[in-house]
Amino acid sequence: MEKVFPGCQKCNKGLLLPLSDYGRDGAPITYKAWVCNNPDCGFNIRIDNGEISVGRDISTSVK
Repeated sequence: MEKVFPGCQKCNKGLLLPLSDYGRDGAPITYKAWVCNNPDCGFNIRIDNGEISVGRDISTSVK
């Protein structure tokens, strides 16, 4: 089955790709964030501690 990702409604060029993470106790958090794959766009949306954040700056983690 082919996966179909939603288009980015900010730039209308890229696709929103899902990112997953692990919680404090090691439990998987599926689709914690979605990011646009168009490098000129940078749109992102994520969930942190039950709060939704939109458009935060994307950076590399030091972890």
